[in-house]
Amino acid sequence: MNTFLLSPAYGGGKRARLLLDGRGAFPLAVRFRESGASIGEVFTFLSGLYFRGKLAYAHAFGRPLVIVPGRGLLDPDAVVTGEELRSIAAIAVDLDEPRFRDPLERDAEALGASLHASDIVVLLGSIATGKYVDAIEGKLDGRLRFPAAFVGRGDMSRGGLMLRCVSARSELDYVALPGSIRRGKRPPRLEP
Repeated sequence: MNTFLLSPAYGGGKRARLLLDGRGAFPLAVRFRESGASIGEVFTFLSGLYFRGKLAYAHAFGRPLVIVPGRGLLDPDAVVTGEELRSIAAIAVDLDEPRFRDPLERDAEALGASLHASDIVVLLGSIATGKYVDAIEGKLDGRLRFPAAFVGRGDMSRGGLMLRCVSARSELDYVALPGSIRRGKRPPRLEP
């Protein structure tokens, strides 16, 4: 079974303030304030199309795990509270930040140890920089892949592409990181 690692949403922006300021009257804000909400729901709200596409795609084609600053890899159903979201938002997504790097490396190592011979891990996030790849690749014994169609695409295009793949029940092609092109020319726009 494929495991998909979903890069995190930014927890410090305007949408995060809508959840954290205690005044939101929409259902997610009320539930989040009263009892917390799943990290999948929270990151989907914070990021919109991109995270929604990643989460839907990962559920359709394998097992999703969310990269969460300070927490490592979490099941998207794991509940977080306002206090936890503030803590998550305070941690830079940067390998020089041990509060980000150490839990991610720990959980990537545990994931690597749990994989069967035919399992692969697919990163649904930025592959152009090393902010995720450099922390997890060495822990997965050569099993880390990424969608080739991500090269050159922005976040919104990636989100739309993944949602289309879910609708069509058509999985993307994955490539290994060593020797692959991770930055490239922008592909043609997706057809409306």
